[in-house]
Amino acid sequence: MRHFTIPKELFSTNRANFCEALEKGAIALFTAAEKMPRNGDQYFPFRQQSDFFYLTGIETENCTLLLFPTCPNLAYREILFIEPWDPVKAVWEGHMLTKQEAEEISGIKNIYTTDQFEAVLHECMTYAKNVYLNINEYVKFNPSNESIQLRFAKKLKEKYPLHEYCRAAPILESLRTQKSKQEINLIKKACDITEKAFNRVLKTVKPKMYEFEVEAEISHEFTINSANGHGYHPIIGSGQNACVLHYNDNNSLMEEGDLLLMDFGAEYANYTADLSRTIPVNGKFTPRQRACYEAVLKVFKAAIPLYIVGNTIEKINETVWAMMEQEMIGLRLFTEEEVSKQSPTAPLFRKYLMHGIAHHIGLDVHDVGSKYTPLKAGMILTCEPGLYIRDEKIGIRIENDILITEDGPVDLMAGIAVEVDEIEQLMLKSAN
Repeated sequence: MRHFTIPKELFSTNRANFCEALEKGAIALFTAAEKMPRNGDQYFPFRQQSDFFYLTGIETENCTLLLFPTCPNLAYREILFIEPWDPVKAVWEGHMLTKQEAEEISGIKNIYTTDQFEAVLHECMTYAKNVYLNINEYVKFNPSNESIQLRFAKKLKEKYPLHEYCRAAPILESLRTQKSKQEINLIKKACDITEKAFNRVLKTVKPKMYEFEVEAEISHEFTINSANGHGYHPIIGSGQNACVLHYNDNNSLMEEGDLLLMDFGAEYANYTADLSRTIPVNGKFTPRQRACYEAVLKVFKAAIPLYIVGNTIEKINETVWAMMEQEMIGLRLFTEEEVSKQSPTAPLFRKYLMHGIAHHIGLDVHDVGSKYTPLKAGMILTCEPGLYIRDEKIGIRIENDILITEDGPVDLMAGIAVEVDEIEQLMLKSAN
């Protein structure tokens, strides 16, 4: 792994908090992520399932976590099953996780191998009343392929059909949304690396570069600063591409006069940052581009004070959308009179701003957490108003990561250039 060692106490605390929320007599089972086939005999780079990492710190496949706080067999109350050592695999693929390493990383004392799982599980299930299982329940994500977690759940329910099965996701959501001090520090590190990448971009961007060259500069900075890589596929959109919300091609030639919208974030120790910035490819905003950018920036600054304990993402969205509507009127995209006659179900601002303003970040860029849940200290959310005028090839998004505290919001990206004059000066300085 590239990142520094994370104290095992983080994962021990996470497990203890999770177990406190379980019903008496319940067992909880978690499976690690699986390697995903790419093509031929190749796999995509492995990334651990976020909940499994949250509870164990383990970053290898073929592992299972068993938590049974009230098991009468004390040795079976907390077990991590890892892949048994295979000399052939070790020769071809490199080092395999040892029991000692697994204990040092996770803080779990009972480390077994996966060939022991069925026997241990069978004994535990005779004592368990409820079984907590975990699958990805992100509200806007419904992939067609079955995850290893879903296959595991189906297999278990087929073998033990008389148990009562429960969802682990609601418990994990309530825990993961509020970051511990250690987690906050990891996200701060991801933000710092992201800042370095943005500064690198300001020094290199110019007309007649390709978007993928900008992506390469970002990837380079991430790698030399010990990031896992990107927390999500970066959006590097110039000109008309900046108006495509999840543009991923990153292959167009950047032209004189284009704006460049970038949405990217470093992933450090599996925790991700999420930054958006919009800059002029030639280093100088046109008057119209500047007016549009300043409108978004004004709302961005006004939105941050809304990130307080007790507020909700839903309320933040409604407030910021109203702010952006007024800015759009000022930019002559529509009039007050047209707003007064608009359909309540199809407001005019939606043509120019189609997305929400905030989402949780953490182990996932769109981390667990509901837009209806009141904000609590320790949550980290994005603040990202935008403006997309397709007819003018103007796409602008400004986004920072905001920590909720009892004393008010803390901008974890406050040091990253965002003012028009600062961006232009940094780009001019680099050009000279």
